[in-house]
Amino acid sequence: MAQPITAGQWNRTLLQRQHLLARVDEDAIEVIDRLVGMQSQDPASAFFGLHCRIDGFEPPELDALLIDREIVRIALLRSTIFLVDGQDARWIRPLAQPVIDGELRAAYEPKLVSTTSPPVIADAVELLRGAPMTGDELGRELAQRHPGENPSTLTGIARCALPLVQIPPRGLWQGSGRPTYRLLDDWIGPGEPALDGDEARRELIRLYLRGFGPASIGAIQKWSGLRQLRGLVEQMERDWELAVYTGPHGQMLYDLEGLDLADADQPAPVRLIAPFDHILVAQDDRVRIADDDLFGRTVTPNGRSPGFILVDGRLAGVWRIPPGSTVVQTELFAGGSPEVRAELDDEVSRLGEWLSEWLSRER
Repeated sequence: MAQPITAGQWNRTLLQRQHLLARVDEDAIEVIDRLVGMQSQDPASAFFGLHCRIDGFEPPELDALLIDREIVRIALLRSTIFLVDGQDARWIRPLAQPVIDGELRAAYEPKLVSTTSPPVIADAVELLRGAPMTGDELGRELAQRHPGENPSTLTGIARCALPLVQIPPRGLWQGSGRPTYRLLDDWIGPGEPALDGDEARRELIRLYLRGFGPASIGAIQKWSGLRQLRGLVEQMERDWELAVYTGPHGQMLYDLEGLDLADADQPAPVRLIAPFDHILVAQDDRVRIADDDLFGRTVTPNGRSPGFILVDGRLAGVWRIPPGSTVVQTELFAGGSPEVRAELDDEVSRLGEWLSEWLSRER
């Protein structure tokens, strides 16, 4: 029989597993793995996401992981750029490919004039085997082989069909420039995916629940972009892999068997959460950490995410840093007590000092 879980337990368990109740003294790669990768369409967001979770996090640590090819930036779940362990990218990318193929068919193939995707993809593989290429360079080279086609359309087909890694300096703390691509196997070395099929889907579910559980099937599917997972989740429950809870609104929630729930009365300090962070973005269980009307106030017309302010474990405002500045600007949706304001000021000072220190250093 499903056990009940309160709203407070649900909230605090998420924060505990995300290292947002207390910063941890761990390596960045361990935290990235525990988060099942990090949203990275904005290259800076991962640095902010690690800063709010790791005590004493230093940007060169993440730079080294990218340069040493342990961590990669690649289009993955939901066709979104993830910062993820390179070995995990091998088996997660095939799971994501059907969704990415849908983007290829809907956004790019209808724009082709006189060719089809397969020869474009084959030519892109041949071109990328030779050397790194920017998107513009790849598009120009492909257009020479497919006259009359739009170079950006051809590049889009290659980005969707192939596991392309955005290589440094893109993604580094002080890196810049447009994305430059390599094939995943050429970048991290050839190898086979460690998992495939239903066992890969099972492992993805396990990893998500370890970092974000307890969670609904809808939340697993929204974050992953995968569909029709109910039968597999229910089979994992029958196999005694998963525990089942009844959420505060009567929803069915799943978790890894044996993982503890956090106490509802644990203190939750003010935190400045990174833009695009998955505790709020691509979340079907957002109610555990944010009211819908407040989250709606963070959505911008251009799709750019602000940073998020958590107060007592829930969304309470946003923060931004103007371009070229180290000044952290905050907006609380409600006034906040003097104690909350003081705690927020401490976090803002901490982030501002960290920015000033690391932006002042040479590349």
